[in-house]
Amino acid sequence: MSRPLIAILRGVTPDEVVPIGQAIINAGITTIEVPLNSPDPFTSIGKLAQAFGAEALIGAGTVLDVTQVGQVAEAGGKIVVSPDCNPAVIEATKAAGMQSFPGVMTPTESFAALRHGADGLKFFPGNLIGPSGLKALRAVLPPEVACYAVGGAAPDNFGLWLEAGAAGFGIGSGLYRAGFDVEQVARRAQTIVSAYDALVAA
Repeated sequence: MSRPLIAILRGVTPDEVVPIGQAIINAGITTIEVPLNSPDPFTSIGKLAQAFGAEALIGAGTVLDVTQVGQVAEAGGKIVVSPDCNPAVIEATKAAGMQSFPGVMTPTESFAALRHGADGLKFFPGNLIGPSGLKALRAVLPPEVACYAVGGAAPDNFGLWLEAGAAGFGIGSGLYRAGFDVEQVARRAQTIVSAYDALVAA
């Protein structure tokens, strides 16, 4: 079962990324991004892609320019996530055959991202937009557009976001923080997946 959940491993190091990635995938989260402000991120992306590329969607977060897009592709990444809406980054991502999820907050940013080829929209920071803000935007966005809430989305409010029209979630510090061990990440991943599955089943 593929769930619309993105694990954000900000701060992860190359020597720990494979066992942490394995724990996340075992729990049922099969999209993983390594933000580029992590230590040696392209090495971590490469290790994840080599180990899990056949079973998971691996890529980068905090991608801010076209040069970085090329580096993600070279490392074996398949998804590019950004905190902002940069048309050049979106177009370069699509030209490289990867999925593009730019960060947006407003109708202007949302439609600009879609016009340049974004596969989905990352509503960030989610705690500023809130479910009510997303609900208002969903009234004008094409219904097929996948909207992900990132920053402020957690198991205790997944339901509110889903009711507002979120398709999925990016989970950062609620799943992984620098220094967390594999067991901590595994427990948190299982809690996140269980909460999501319970809401969908209901």
